[in-house]
Amino acid sequence: MYLGLDIGTSEVKAVLLDTHQRLIGSAGVPLDLQHPAPGFSEQEPTRWWAACVQACAQLRETHSKAWAAVRGIGLSGQMHGAVLLDAARQVIRPAILWNDTRSHQECAEMMAVHQGAAQLAGSLIMPGFTSPKLAWLRKHEPQNYSRIAHVLLPKDYVRLQLTGDIVSDMSDASGTAWLDVAKRDWSDELLALSGLARSHMPRLVEGSASSGGLSAVAAKTLGLSAGIVVAGGGGDNAASAMGMGVAEPGQGFLSLGTSGVLFLITPGFRPNPPSATHAFCHALPDRWHQMSVMLSAASCLQWASQLLERPVAELVSLATALPVARQESAPIFLPYLSGERTPHNNAQVRGSWHGLTHDTDAATLAYSVIEGVSFGLCDGLAALQAAGCEATQLSLVGGGSRSVFWAQLLASSLDVNIITHGGAAVGGALGAARLAWLADGGNLSQVCIAPPIEATYQPIDSQRELLLPRLARFRAHYPRITL
Repeated sequence: MYLGLDIGTSEVKAVLLDTHQRLIGSAGVPLDLQHPAPGFSEQEPTRWWAACVQACAQLRETHSKAWAAVRGIGLSGQMHGAVLLDAARQVIRPAILWNDTRSHQECAEMMAVHQGAAQLAGSLIMPGFTSPKLAWLRKHEPQNYSRIAHVLLPKDYVRLQLTGDIVSDMSDASGTAWLDVAKRDWSDELLALSGLARSHMPRLVEGSASSGGLSAVAAKTLGLSAGIVVAGGGGDNAASAMGMGVAEPGQGFLSLGTSGVLFLITPGFRPNPPSATHAFCHALPDRWHQMSVMLSAASCLQWASQLLERPVAELVSLATALPVARQESAPIFLPYLSGERTPHNNAQVRGSWHGLTHDTDAATLAYSVIEGVSFGLCDGLAALQAAGCEATQLSLVGGGSRSVFWAQLLASSLDVNIITHGGAAVGGALGAARLAWLADGGNLSQVCIAPPIEATYQPIDSQRELLLPRLARFRAHYPRITL
């Protein structure tokens, strides 16, 4: 039995997986976000560990026999977050998260200082990444910056509680802008841009390798055996890929969660920074991938839910029932509530509705939000195609994968087959459990298989005829709102 822990932005998820690929149980504990200023996004790292303990307690109570058989733990986590520890390994300040855009000026400064940084890091240095966050702290919070002894990523703070060791994996480290992604090692040149050195960085392991054993203290807290393997794990996207069986070149998935991600395995390291895509290490040795990332995806629908004071499920139902004629006249929604990465790399752009009328109601607004997020993903796919990637079929994961309507809209918008799997909403946690299995000696061909297909959605010509003119309008609005 293997335990997968996924440290998300809105929730910590825990799953139990057996060696017959059966998902024995799952649990989730919600997390809160803090926004102390516009463009700021933070969380308390101690809350992640408390939520892990709570989720594990739920699984231990409901699946006591399976819990006693756990032989390894894998970790998945939201990428890029800056967890700052002092010399006593105590948290200095709340973690600055991936969707925090305060460091946009530092990004430009760092890229100007080192013009080859993007090629080394596999991506333009963007405000969501860890490196510019530290540059911002050095400038704006010098007292906190001076106390930094270690910088961890969110899931690696949880690892510290599990093992007592300061370790990260290649896939998550790729999102810091401190890693020489081709060499799979920290770059002294990139670290220097933030005023840091290797001594501040975790030891690196592959995601499918052991990062250490469960400590006696953590074992007692969780009710597990001390010494069981804790895998290197992966950033949430690489871990989700493992959960979907995406391990070989040409395979890919679409994650429709808080953010939106298109993820495609590449034969080697193939960076193309001008397209604002990311070329990162996969959670497996000698494998890389390309990603496009939009900062606000399913979170846009959650925002609309709060704005309209209607549950998300009700908004999806309203959008699903909207007649085609009203879809054609619905407002155009630009989903840049937190700025945008691919393809615009614009931390300052903000979301907007266009074409509001007296006839606009909750149903047309809900439809336009779902459509606008889908169009943002179309831009991401176009950027990947410009980087030399191709996709004919994508697995759909994340909370948005529960919507049949949205899955079909994505298939027609992107012009690719979309497939969903049972348990897709826990893809990152499932992938983490599989990485634990590999770290415990499992065979890749037996461990990393695609879950059973739940449904397949193919592009519908009549729907594409409706969507393509609206996609053109969507793209035309971006230059206008950035004037």
